[in-house]
Amino acid sequence: MALWSGRFTDSVSEFTQRFGASLPVDRAMYVQDIAGSKAHARMLSAQGIISSQDAQQIEEGLDRIQRQIEEGEFTFDINDEDIHMSIEKRLIADIGEAGARLHTGRSRNDQVATDTRLFAKERCLHLMRANVQLRRVLTTQARAHADVMLPGYTHLQHAQPVLLAHHLLAYAWMLARDFTRLQAAYDAADVCPLGSAALAGTTYPLDRRATAAELGFSGVTQNSLDAVSDRDFLLDLLYACSVCSMHLSRLAEEVVLWSSSEFGFITLSDAFSTGSSIMPQKKNPDFAELVRGKTGRVVGDLVALLVTMKALPLAYNKDLQEDKEGAIDAARTLEDCLVCMAGMVETMTVNPRAMADQAGKGHLAATDVADYLAKRGLPFRRAHEVVGHLVLLCEQRGCDLADLSLADFQAESPLFEDDIVRELDLQAIVAARTSEGGTAPGAVAAQMVLVEQRLSSDEAFLAQRGA
Repeated sequence: MALWSGRFTDSVSEFTQRFGASLPVDRAMYVQDIAGSKAHARMLSAQGIISSQDAQQIEEGLDRIQRQIEEGEFTFDINDEDIHMSIEKRLIADIGEAGARLHTGRSRNDQVATDTRLFAKERCLHLMRANVQLRRVLTTQARAHADVMLPGYTHLQHAQPVLLAHHLLAYAWMLARDFTRLQAAYDAADVCPLGSAALAGTTYPLDRRATAAELGFSGVTQNSLDAVSDRDFLLDLLYACSVCSMHLSRLAEEVVLWSSSEFGFITLSDAFSTGSSIMPQKKNPDFAELVRGKTGRVVGDLVALLVTMKALPLAYNKDLQEDKEGAIDAARTLEDCLVCMAGMVETMTVNPRAMADQAGKGHLAATDVADYLAKRGLPFRRAHEVVGHLVLLCEQRGCDLADLSLADFQAESPLFEDDIVRELDLQAIVAARTSEGGTAPGAVAAQMVLVEQRLSSDEAFLAQRGA
């Protein structure tokens, strides 16, 4: 019989019981549910609402239930509807009236909100740790290939030469922003709704700040209606997951391209590749493709909760039962993707010669040739046109700018002199990009210091929270 059955004369049907149950999903939060119940029981005892003996029995009973769940000895019954009722029902069966006093001064509404916030905080910390690990791998690879050059692209066309380290650190900065978003989601979840009861608070003299402190929250919610109906913190988590997944998808796309025969920039480890059932020569970047593909799943989880929340009146509505599955799925999916991508990047082999060969194609020196003329007084737009003519000449001859003679250059502009040859050297072109945030070796070295400082700061944040 359900714990709320006193008001009813008939039981729900087998179908509606199954349809309305959240236990298959929220049983994942049993640790948080038990922690919240233990803190609530201690507070009730401290406030003189229940006896210390009852509180002790409750705590010991909850500890036994947690051990049984972790050892696979606890039987979950779909008729219990959710994790809260499942645990409370077993507790009452085990210890009697003391267990029946546990629910004093609270509702499943504030209970589930508390469980979900605790779960969201934990997931944020796990994701931030995986985020930092991937950033470490990216910076290690960047440092190991500090002198490797490759073509930079716009529109997937050769644009200007850049250092591989510069390219990899671009993803490190994306992930640093993702860490900030996860921090914001953590902070959003870090207030305790326990004690808000169903929607209006309670007549019992609860010490809400005591339970919040025991559960590791930084404070308590300030409006009981908002407390039981707010899921903004989950939207923040899902948004952070979605943006991070999108960034991983971009990196995965480059891994797929770079590992292809057409590029040949990298070779993936066998551990992060698969073969073909029919073509024995194949080595497929399946795991990069999966990381790319799972982005749609995570973004879908965000959209699903946004749509669920869009028309809910205050306060709690059963629709909110749909909040957890997507959040659990998105967080677990993203964590797996972060771990997978870290392993993939860490074990890939970089092929510097293939990158350098491609950097020599596509007239990557063109912008610097135009700058050469502009520095000698020719308006940049006119310089751009002159170099465009030179590129067209190269296309007609099937050669590169470096293959043109001084006479060819001077035929387009008398401002060209013998030193134009230096402007065609790709290493010199890269070295000249000394502006802050540029691709010159010195600028990348300075950038690396900032990346490391940010990593250290983020690791300190995690260490303070035991992650």
